[in-house]
Amino acid sequence: MNETQENLNFLPASSATETMLYELLNQDSTEQVFHPSIQDSPIRKFHYDPPGEKYSRKVFVGGLPPDIDEREIHASFCHFGSLDVDWPHKSQSRAPFPPKGYAFLLFHEEYSVQALISMCKQEGGKYYYFVSSPTLKDKQVQIRPWSLQDADFVMDGSQPLDPRKTIFVGGVPRPLRSVELAVIMNKYYSGVCYAGIDVDPELKYPKGAGRVAFSNHTSYINAINNRFIQLKIGDIDKKVEVKPYVLDDQLCDECNGEHCGGKFAPFFCGHISCLRYFCEHCWSVAHTQPGREFHKPLVKEGADRSRSLNSFRW
Repeated sequence: MNETQENLNFLPASSATETMLYELLNQDSTEQVFHPSIQDSPIRKFHYDPPGEKYSRKVFVGGLPPDIDEREIHASFCHFGSLDVDWPHKSQSRAPFPPKGYAFLLFHEEYSVQALISMCKQEGGKYYYFVSSPTLKDKQVQIRPWSLQDADFVMDGSQPLDPRKTIFVGGVPRPLRSVELAVIMNKYYSGVCYAGIDVDPELKYPKGAGRVAFSNHTSYINAINNRFIQLKIGDIDKKVEVKPYVLDDQLCDECNGEHCGGKFAPFFCGHISCLRYFCEHCWSVAHTQPGREFHKPLVKEGADRSRSLNSFRW
Protein backbone atom coordinates (compact mmCIF):
# COMPACT_ATOMS: atom_id res chain seq x y z
CA MET A 1 0.00 0.00 0.00
CA ASN A 2 1.45 3.38 -0.98
CA GLU A 3 1.53 6.53 1.15
CA THR A 4 -1.54 8.02 -0.52
CA GLN A 5 -3.62 4.92 0.17
CA GLU A 6 -2.45 4.77 3.80
CA ASN A 7 -3.47 8.38 4.39
CA LEU A 8 -6.88 7.75 2.82
CA ASN A 9 -7.71 5.15 5.47
CA PHE A 10 -8.09 7.93 8.04
CA LEU A 11 -10.57 9.93 5.95
CA PRO A 12 -14.34 9.48 5.51
CA ALA A 13 -15.22 7.51 2.39
CA SER A 14 -16.30 10.53 0.35
CA SER A 15 -13.25 12.56 1.40
CA ALA A 16 -10.96 9.64 0.62
CA THR A 17 -12.33 9.37 -2.89
CA GLU A 18 -12.05 13.08 -3.55
CA THR A 19 -8.54 13.25 -2.07
CA MET A 20 -7.22 10.39 -4.18
CA LEU A 21 -8.81 11.85 -7.30
CA TYR A 22 -7.28 15.25 -6.58
CA GLU A 23 -3.82 13.75 -6.19
CA LEU A 24 -4.12 11.59 -9.30
CA LEU A 25 -5.47 14.40 -11.47
CA ASN A 26 -2.77 16.80 -10.38
CA GLN A 27 0.22 14.58 -11.07
CA ASP A 28 2.90 15.71 -13.47
CA SER A 29 1.25 15.42 -16.88
CA THR A 30 4.49 14.10 -18.39
CA GLU A 31 4.47 10.99 -16.20
CA GLN A 32 4.02 7.77 -18.17
CA VAL A 33 3.04 4.32 -17.05
CA PHE A 34 4.29 1.63 -19.41
CA HIS A 35 2.25 -1.53 -19.56
CA PRO A 36 2.66 -4.08 -22.35
CA SER A 37 -0.84 -5.46 -21.83
CA ILE A 38 -2.53 -2.25 -22.90
CA GLN A 39 -2.09 -1.45 -26.58
CA ASP A 40 1.70 -1.97 -26.37
CA SER A 41 2.13 1.77 -25.88
CA PRO A 42 2.73 4.30 -23.10
CA ILE A 43 -0.36 5.08 -21.04
CA ARG A 44 -0.09 8.57 -19.61
CA LYS A 45 -2.11 9.54 -16.59
CA PHE A 46 -5.16 11.65 -17.34
CA HIS A 47 -3.59 14.87 -18.68
CA TYR A 48 -2.04 13.18 -21.71
CA ASP A 49 -3.45 14.39 -25.04
CA PRO A 50 -2.97 11.69 -27.70
CA PRO A 51 -1.99 12.88 -31.15
CA GLY A 52 -4.82 13.29 -33.65
CA GLU A 53 -8.28 12.67 -32.27
CA LYS A 54 -9.06 13.78 -28.73
CA TYR A 55 -12.80 13.21 -28.46
CA SER A 56 -15.56 10.83 -29.46
CA ARG A 57 -17.57 12.11 -32.41
CA LYS A 58 -20.69 11.48 -30.31
CA VAL A 59 -21.56 14.37 -28.00
CA PHE A 60 -24.30 14.53 -25.37
CA VAL A 61 -26.37 17.72 -25.22
CA GLY A 62 -28.76 18.09 -22.29
CA GLY A 63 -31.28 20.60 -20.99
CA LEU A 64 -32.74 21.28 -24.43
CA PRO A 65 -35.87 23.44 -24.77
CA PRO A 66 -38.97 21.21 -24.69
CA ASP A 67 -40.20 22.42 -28.08
CA ILE A 68 -36.94 22.18 -30.05
CA ASP A 69 -37.13 19.65 -32.89
CA GLU A 70 -34.48 17.73 -34.80
CA ARG A 71 -34.19 20.33 -37.56
CA GLU A 72 -33.64 23.14 -35.06
CA ILE A 73 -31.06 21.13 -33.10
CA HIS A 74 -29.23 20.41 -36.34
CA ALA A 75 -29.31 24.10 -37.32
CA SER A 76 -27.88 25.07 -33.92
CA PHE A 77 -24.74 23.00 -34.41
CA CYS A 78 -24.24 22.41 -38.15
CA HIS A 79 -21.85 25.36 -38.50
CA PHE A 80 -19.30 23.25 -36.60
CA GLY A 81 -19.48 20.56 -39.29
CA SER A 82 -21.71 17.86 -40.76
CA LEU A 83 -23.68 15.95 -38.16
CA ASP A 84 -26.70 13.80 -37.43
CA VAL A 85 -29.00 14.20 -34.43
CA ASP A 86 -30.13 11.19 -32.45
CA TRP A 87 -31.78 10.25 -29.16
CA PRO A 88 -32.86 6.96 -27.54
CA HIS A 89 -35.63 5.10 -29.39
CA LYS A 90 -35.88 7.87 -31.96
CA SER A 91 -36.65 5.57 -34.90
CA GLN A 92 -39.35 3.68 -32.99
CA SER A 93 -41.14 6.67 -31.49
CA ARG A 94 -40.78 9.00 -34.49
CA ALA A 95 -41.24 11.90 -32.08
CA PRO A 96 -40.21 15.28 -33.53
CA PHE A 97 -38.76 16.39 -30.17
CA PRO A 98 -36.29 14.63 -27.84
CA PRO A 99 -38.76 13.33 -25.22
CA LYS A 100 -36.41 13.66 -22.24
CA GLY A 101 -34.77 16.93 -23.10
CA TYR A 102 -31.47 15.55 -24.32
CA ALA A 103 -30.01 14.33 -27.58
CA PHE A 104 -26.75 13.17 -29.12
CA LEU A 105 -24.83 15.05 -31.78
CA LEU A 106 -23.10 12.58 -34.13
CA PHE A 107 -20.47 14.62 -35.93
CA HIS A 108 -18.93 13.20 -39.09
CA GLU A 109 -15.48 14.55 -38.20
CA GLU A 110 -13.76 14.74 -34.82
CA TYR A 111 -12.41 18.24 -35.39
CA SER A 112 -16.02 19.47 -35.29
CA VAL A 113 -16.20 18.42 -31.64
CA GLN A 114 -13.04 20.37 -30.84
CA ALA A 115 -14.50 23.41 -32.61
CA LEU A 116 -17.73 23.12 -30.60
CA ILE A 117 -15.85 22.86 -27.30
CA SER A 118 -13.76 25.91 -28.15
CA MET A 119 -16.95 27.96 -28.42
CA CYS A 120 -18.55 26.68 -25.22
CA LYS A 121 -18.84 28.48 -21.92
CA GLN A 122 -16.95 26.56 -19.22
CA GLU A 123 -18.15 26.59 -15.64
CA GLY A 124 -17.32 24.21 -12.81
CA GLY A 125 -15.59 21.81 -15.17
CA LYS A 126 -18.66 21.58 -17.41
CA TYR A 127 -19.35 22.96 -20.90
CA TYR A 128 -22.38 25.00 -21.89
CA TYR A 129 -23.73 26.36 -25.15
CA PHE A 130 -26.77 28.45 -26.09
CA VAL A 131 -29.56 27.33 -28.41
CA SER A 132 -32.93 28.75 -29.36
CA SER A 133 -36.35 27.25 -30.03
CA PRO A 134 -39.67 28.80 -31.18
CA THR A 135 -40.51 29.79 -27.59
CA LEU A 136 -37.09 30.11 -25.92
CA LYS A 137 -34.17 32.22 -27.03
CA ASP A 138 -30.56 31.56 -26.06
CA LYS A 139 -31.30 28.78 -23.59
CA GLN A 140 -28.19 27.39 -21.93
CA VAL A 141 -27.69 23.67 -22.59
CA GLN A 142 -25.00 21.34 -21.33
CA ILE A 143 -22.45 19.94 -23.78
CA ARG A 144 -20.80 16.74 -22.54
CA PRO A 145 -17.98 15.49 -24.79
CA TRP A 146 -16.20 12.20 -24.14
CA SER A 147 -12.42 12.49 -24.02
CA LEU A 148 -10.70 9.41 -25.50
CA GLN A 149 -7.99 9.46 -22.84
CA ASP A 150 -10.64 8.79 -20.18
CA ALA A 151 -11.27 5.25 -21.44
CA ASP A 152 -8.17 3.66 -19.80
CA PHE A 153 -6.42 4.33 -16.52
CA VAL A 154 -3.43 2.49 -15.05
CA MET A 155 -3.35 2.88 -11.28
CA ASP A 156 -0.39 0.61 -10.62
CA GLY A 157 1.82 -0.03 -13.62
CA SER A 158 4.11 -2.35 -11.65
CA GLN A 159 1.44 -5.06 -11.50
CA PRO A 160 0.67 -7.49 -14.37
CA LEU A 161 -2.85 -7.41 -15.77
CA ASP A 162 -4.36 -10.80 -14.94
CA PRO A 163 -7.69 -11.62 -16.64
CA ARG A 164 -8.39 -14.07 -13.81
CA LYS A 165 -8.41 -11.14 -11.39
CA THR A 166 -10.57 -8.86 -13.52
CA ILE A 167 -14.22 -7.95 -13.03
CA PHE A 168 -16.89 -6.73 -15.43
CA VAL A 169 -18.93 -3.75 -14.22
CA GLY A 170 -22.34 -3.39 -15.86
CA GLY A 171 -24.57 -0.34 -15.98
CA VAL A 172 -21.72 2.16 -15.64
CA PRO A 173 -23.01 5.76 -16.03
CA ARG A 174 -21.64 7.10 -19.30
CA PRO A 175 -20.09 10.26 -17.81
CA LEU A 176 -17.92 8.16 -15.45
CA ARG A 177 -14.24 8.19 -16.37
CA SER A 178 -11.84 5.30 -15.93
CA VAL A 179 -9.82 7.18 -13.28
CA GLU A 180 -13.00 7.65 -11.23
CA LEU A 181 -13.96 3.99 -11.60
CA ALA A 182 -10.47 2.98 -10.44
CA VAL A 183 -10.56 5.23 -7.39
CA ILE A 184 -14.05 4.12 -6.34
CA MET A 185 -13.19 0.43 -6.67
CA ASN A 186 -9.90 0.92 -4.85
CA LYS A 187 -11.76 2.58 -1.99
CA TYR A 188 -13.99 -0.47 -1.58
CA TYR A 189 -11.53 -3.30 -2.23
CA SER A 190 -7.95 -1.93 -2.65
CA GLY A 191 -5.40 -3.43 -5.01
CA VAL A 192 -6.78 -1.91 -8.22
CA CYS A 193 -4.12 -1.78 -10.91
CA TYR A 194 -6.22 -0.89 -13.97
CA ALA A 195 -9.70 0.35 -14.91
CA GLY A 196 -11.22 0.69 -18.36
CA ILE A 197 -14.47 1.97 -19.85
CA ASP A 198 -15.90 -0.02 -22.77
CA VAL A 199 -16.48 2.14 -25.85
CA ASP A 200 -18.09 1.34 -29.18
CA PRO A 201 -15.52 0.85 -31.97
CA GLU A 202 -16.99 3.36 -34.42
CA LEU A 203 -17.80 6.44 -32.37
CA LYS A 204 -15.57 5.55 -29.38
CA TYR A 205 -18.36 6.53 -27.02
CA PRO A 206 -18.99 4.73 -23.69
CA LYS A 207 -21.25 1.69 -23.93
CA GLY A 208 -22.27 1.71 -20.25
CA ALA A 209 -19.86 -0.96 -19.00
CA GLY A 210 -16.34 -1.20 -17.64
CA ARG A 211 -13.70 -3.55 -16.30
CA VAL A 212 -11.36 -3.42 -13.34
CA ALA A 213 -8.22 -5.48 -12.78
CA PHE A 214 -6.94 -6.22 -9.28
CA SER A 215 -3.43 -7.10 -8.17
CA ASN A 216 -4.63 -9.70 -5.67
CA HIS A 217 -7.12 -12.55 -5.62
CA THR A 218 -8.75 -11.48 -2.34
CA SER A 219 -10.04 -8.17 -3.73
CA TYR A 220 -11.28 -9.94 -6.87
CA ILE A 221 -13.23 -12.50 -4.81
CA ASN A 222 -14.66 -9.84 -2.49
CA ALA A 223 -15.92 -7.79 -5.45
CA ILE A 224 -17.60 -10.81 -7.04
CA ASN A 225 -19.10 -11.90 -3.72
CA ASN A 226 -20.75 -8.51 -3.19
CA ARG A 227 -22.25 -8.54 -6.71
CA PHE A 228 -23.33 -4.91 -6.49
CA ILE A 229 -21.53 -1.68 -5.70
CA GLN A 230 -22.62 1.94 -5.35
CA LEU A 231 -20.77 4.27 -7.71
CA LYS A 232 -20.97 7.62 -5.97
CA ILE A 233 -18.89 10.58 -7.08
CA GLY A 234 -19.86 14.12 -8.05
CA ASP A 235 -23.29 14.06 -9.72
CA ILE A 236 -23.12 10.27 -10.15
CA ASP A 237 -24.86 7.99 -7.67
CA LYS A 238 -25.80 4.59 -9.09
CA LYS A 239 -25.84 0.95 -8.02
CA VAL A 240 -24.11 -1.28 -10.59
CA GLU A 241 -23.58 -5.01 -10.99
CA VAL A 242 -20.23 -6.77 -10.77
CA LYS A 243 -19.39 -10.08 -12.48
CA PRO A 244 -16.23 -11.97 -13.40
CA TYR A 245 -14.74 -10.67 -16.64
CA VAL A 246 -15.12 -13.47 -19.21
CA LEU A 247 -12.60 -13.87 -22.02
CA ASP A 248 -13.30 -15.61 -25.30
CA ASP A 249 -9.82 -17.09 -25.80
CA GLN A 250 -9.42 -19.46 -22.85
CA LEU A 251 -9.08 -23.23 -22.99
CA CYS A 252 -11.10 -25.47 -20.70
CA ASP A 253 -9.49 -25.51 -17.25
CA GLU A 254 -10.49 -29.15 -16.77
CA CYS A 255 -9.24 -30.84 -19.94
CA ASN A 256 -7.06 -28.13 -21.51
CA GLY A 257 -8.95 -28.57 -24.80
CA GLU A 258 -8.65 -32.38 -25.07
CA HIS A 259 -12.43 -32.95 -25.11
CA CYS A 260 -13.26 -30.10 -27.49
CA GLY A 261 -10.65 -30.37 -30.24
CA GLY A 262 -8.53 -27.52 -28.89
CA LYS A 263 -11.33 -24.98 -29.22
CA PHE A 264 -11.80 -22.23 -26.71
CA ALA A 265 -14.05 -22.93 -23.75
CA PRO A 266 -17.57 -21.59 -24.39
CA PHE A 267 -18.59 -21.51 -20.70
CA PHE A 268 -17.30 -19.81 -17.60
CA CYS A 269 -18.77 -20.64 -14.20
CA GLY A 270 -19.11 -17.45 -12.21
CA HIS A 271 -20.02 -19.19 -8.97
CA ILE A 272 -17.53 -18.37 -6.25
CA SER A 273 -16.74 -22.07 -5.74
CA CYS A 274 -15.79 -22.55 -9.42
CA LEU A 275 -14.55 -19.50 -11.31
CA ARG A 276 -13.27 -21.73 -14.10
CA TYR A 277 -13.63 -22.13 -17.87
CA PHE A 278 -15.35 -25.26 -19.19
CA CYS A 279 -15.97 -26.96 -22.51
CA GLU A 280 -19.43 -28.50 -22.93
CA HIS A 281 -18.24 -31.97 -21.93
CA CYS A 282 -16.45 -30.86 -18.78
CA TRP A 283 -19.29 -28.54 -17.78
CA SER A 284 -21.69 -31.48 -17.83
CA VAL A 285 -19.33 -33.67 -15.81
CA ALA A 286 -18.37 -31.05 -13.23
CA HIS A 287 -21.88 -29.74 -12.69
CA THR A 288 -23.54 -33.04 -11.98
CA GLN A 289 -21.74 -33.02 -8.64
CA PRO A 290 -23.91 -32.22 -5.59
CA GLY A 291 -24.16 -28.50 -4.95
CA ARG A 292 -23.07 -27.55 -8.47
CA GLU A 293 -26.13 -28.60 -10.44
CA PHE A 294 -27.69 -25.14 -10.17
CA HIS A 295 -24.64 -23.17 -11.30
CA LYS A 296 -25.28 -21.07 -14.40
CA PRO A 297 -22.63 -20.49 -17.07
CA LEU A 298 -21.49 -17.09 -18.24
CA VAL A 299 -21.04 -17.15 -22.00
CA LYS A 300 -19.08 -14.73 -24.15
CA GLU A 301 -19.84 -14.82 -27.86
CA GLY A 302 -17.00 -15.87 -30.14
CA ALA A 303 -15.51 -18.68 -28.06
CA ASP A 304 -15.94 -21.41 -30.67
CA ARG A 305 -12.72 -21.08 -32.63
CA SER A 306 -9.21 -22.52 -32.63
CA ARG A 307 -6.76 -21.34 -30.02
CA SER A 308 -4.25 -18.70 -31.05
CA LEU A 309 -1.02 -17.67 -29.35
CA ASN A 310 -1.91 -13.96 -29.22
CA SER A 311 -1.01 -12.37 -25.91
CA PHE A 312 -3.72 -10.99 -23.67
CA ARG A 313 -5.15 -7.63 -24.71
CA TRP A 314 -7.84 -5.50 -23.11
